[in-house]
Amino acid sequence: MMYLSQVSLLFINICIFICGKTIQAYCVRQSTDSTVVNIVEDVSHAKDESKSNDTVYKEDYEESCDIKTKITREEKHFMCRHLQNSIISYTRSTKKLLRNIMDEQQASLDYLSNQVNELMNRVLLLTAEVFRKQLDPFPHRPVQSHGLDCTDIKDTVGSITKTPSGLYIIYPEGSSYPFEVMCDMDYRGGGWTVIQKRIDGIIDFQRLWCDYLDGFGDLLGEFWLGLKKIFYIVNQKNTSFMLYVALESEDDTLAYASYDNFWLEDETRFFKIHLGRYSGNAGDAFRGYRKEDNQNSMPFSTADVDNDGCHPSCVDNGQAVKSCSQLSNNTGWWFSQCGLANLNGIHHFPGKLLANGIQWGTWTKNSLPVKFKSVSMKIRRT
Repeated sequence: MMYLSQVSLLFINICIFICGKTIQAYCVRQSTDSTVVNIVEDVSHAKDESKSNDTVYKEDYEESCDIKTKITREEKHFMCRHLQNSIISYTRSTKKLLRNIMDEQQASLDYLSNQVNELMNRVLLLTAEVFRKQLDPFPHRPVQSHGLDCTDIKDTVGSITKTPSGLYIIYPEGSSYPFEVMCDMDYRGGGWTVIQKRIDGIIDFQRLWCDYLDGFGDLLGEFWLGLKKIFYIVNQKNTSFMLYVALESEDDTLAYASYDNFWLEDETRFFKIHLGRYSGNAGDAFRGYRKEDNQNSMPFSTADVDNDGCHPSCVDNGQAVKSCSQLSNNTGWWFSQCGLANLNGIHHFPGKLLANGIQWGTWTKNSLPVKFKSVSMKIRRT
């Protein structure tokens, strides 16, 4: 009996447990459904609100994007323009810096080149001097015998003793000082005062007025005696001088041109040259073939003192010329327009081509001007 009561009680408990679970499950399902419905409604409501908010936000966003796009475009334009200006400024400053560096380097190169050329000229001059000391029979110190010029020395001292060619001191009438000259006492009876000589191109004849005025070079080699000294010699009282031009071509052919009654006007007239009658076998290049070639009665010209006949310009060999000195490599001469003679032109070296060198245009071979090995100008009383 007791056993049945316990079984019945257990059965009742099981039923009650099952019913409780069923009721609990039902309640949970109802609660869940209600919650789901609420959630769905909330979600639907939220979607509606979100859609409304999205529309507003989208409009705000689009407006904000337009503003940002505009700002970004302006910023990009400003940045590009600023960058472009910076690049241009940097490029200009860099070009200027490079140009300054190149100018400084070029100036340094020019200076060094001039120094090298000057040293080379000195070396050549010293080499030639040593060579002359070995071979030149002329005395190398001035003979302490004074005279008015080499002809005067020849006539006075030469009547007592032999007068060798070489350096002498003369004191012409009108000069305020004595000076050295090279006297040729051997050629055609001697008594010649050498006023110009070209033999090897060592001495630079590309000079300004002051150098041609006072003279330059080496009396034992190449030189220009100087316009003032020549003037003092040929303008002495009761004298008349002959000018003798000696020419030697590259193939050792000799020629000459001689002029009597040679004299110069003073410095105020720029030492105008005056020549008398011509004789010789080289042709009269001082007067040339045309009126424009005639250098007789022309003043002396240099690159910085232009007295030639080209005012404001002239034509030489079909070329317009403003300065004959500049056309002739800045050498000095009695230029006309520009003429056929210039014994002070740049010396031609064998194999070296120069547009305007030493010129004596009336001496030609095969219709071409002769190239010169050496030239000299000397004067003597007549």
